[in-house]
Amino acid sequence: MAKVAMQMVEQAGIDVKELVEKLVRAAAAEFTTYYYYTILRANAIGFEGEGLKEIIEDARLEDRNHFEALVPRIYELGGELPRDIRDFSNVAACPDAYLPERGRGSETSSARVGFTGGGTEEAKEAVSEVKQGVEQGDIRPMLQVLVEAERCAIRVYTDICNMTFGKDHRTYELSLAILNEEIEHEAWFSEFLGEGPSGHFRRSAPGESPYTSRFLVVPNGHNGK
Repeated sequence: MAKVAMQMVEQAGIDVKELVEKLVRAAAAEFTTYYYYTILRANAIGFEGEGLKEIIEDARLEDRNHFEALVPRIYELGGELPRDIRDFSNVAACPDAYLPERGRGSETSSARVGFTGGGTEEAKEAVSEVKQGVEQGDIRPMLQVLVEAERCAIRVYTDICNMTFGKDHRTYELSLAILNEEIEHEAWFSEFLGEGPSGHFRRSAPGESPYTSRFLVVPNGHNGK
């Protein structure tokens, strides 16, 4: 805990307990998304899947970096991560995305794709399209679930930025950095889905995190550090 730093945040008018809860929920979403992206990368096979692997890997590693960057701020503000990882995943700010079950030795096993529960109407619609797409052998509907996951993250960090702007400079800078990368993640997948050009180019190295890397306690090694 950083006592004076926390006092400054409180004196600026921020409910520190509420802010910490938002940061823990955001960290949980990053951690679970990293997990599901790992499964997605393993399942990115075939002609379309091979083309997806690079952007999946960038998004996967950068979401892990987001988790790493958020944790110190949670403890600085007097918070902590849940002791049980199941409690942690249950408070995630964004719903989990189940990916198709493949290679389990049974070609007749049904695909299980979708969110664990809740979610926006947009997310529910995406889940329905994913189920239909997987049954037809189309990988693109799966990406629609992931696009929605990135859009959820954008909403989460926009909310934290709005809460801390002009009051908690450190949390604001961190959240803004993550927000910048989440916006790029959404653009990558959106472009692949044919929703329009993103205007972005690939990272120079997987998991580069051009905005968030300066907040990492352990450098990611992509910036010559």
